Amino acid sequence: MKVGFIGLGNVGGKLAGSLLRNGFDTTVRDLDKSVAQPFLDLGAHWADSPAEMARDCDLVITCLPSPAACAAVMEAEDGILAGMGPGKIWAEMSTTDVEEVKRLAKLVEAKGGSAIECPVSGGCHRAVTGNISIFAGCDRSTFDRMLPLLTTLGRRVLHTGDIGTASTLKVMTNYLATANLITVCEAMATMKAAGLDLATTYEAIAISSGTSFVAETEGQVILNGSRDISFTMDLVSKDIGLFQQIAERHNVPLEVSPLIVDIFADGEARFGPRELSPNIIKRLEDAMGFEVLADGFPVEMVDDEPEEAGYEVVPRGQD
Repeated sequence: MKVGFIGLGNVGGKLAGSLLRNGFDTTVRDLDKSVAQPFLDLGAHWADSPAEMARDCDLVITCLPSPAACAAVMEAEDGILAGMGPGKIWAEMSTTDVEEVKRLAKLVEAKGGSAIECPVSGGCHRAVTGNISIFAGCDRSTFDRMLPLLTTLGRRVLHTGDIGTASTLKVMTNYLATANLITVCEAMATMKAAGLDLATTYEAIAISSGTSFVAETEGQVILNGSRDISFTMDLVSKDIGLFQQIAERHNVPLEVSPLIVDIFADGEARFGPRELSPNIIKRLEDAMGFEVLADGFPVEMVDDEPEEAGYEVVPRGQD
């Protein structure tokens, strides 16, 4: 299978690297060709346009920062749809709007191609090693065609149902992660104010019922001071905004979600949209006049688990 990959950012670059590391014939493209150079040096091909990539490849993956960016790449005069044809697949690996991914999927199908949405979850450090989780929304036949590639890019692959289901679930999980990030920040700042040792605080969280993926990963880079998880406040705002839109579309009277949206809007206004997302804790640090830091924590998270073959996760009762 010849694979095209558009969008070599924080997540996309790591996923494209997994394709090359595992021997896939890979063509890449990014608005900034210099970003693609390391992949070209490793043997990737370059496409001069998305349309050229779609014509030359069996599968085109997009991993872009917003629904608008994806629509532009798909629908431009020299976009993916211009090169799409029977038997080809478009795979959207961004976190995107459910209605937009459904709309674009119909345009792909009208060209005779197949569409799959397959956003990832688990942190950029796991995207590097192929140990990240993947949600896949599409018909079962497309999922079966894609499964060998998906189990290369990720360890746990969940077929969520038709197009739209994966995007819906992905923004839900990002909402939960963001809610946890805010509570971890509040917990650590409160323990600092109460005079507790922050390294001890981290261990108390890690061995208790209060622990979580976010506490054990982002909690460490918060205490280091780097706050580097390769994710920025504007991307958080996009994701939690999409979740809030789903709730509003279905008339769910959420109370915590709107507050979280406001907190990150304030964070963007104070520190800028491209500020690293764990630095939302700076709102509390500034208010209290101290820093939430401790010695002995890493600058960035590294996945120390060995790369393993992926597998399909089957929901309970669907064996």
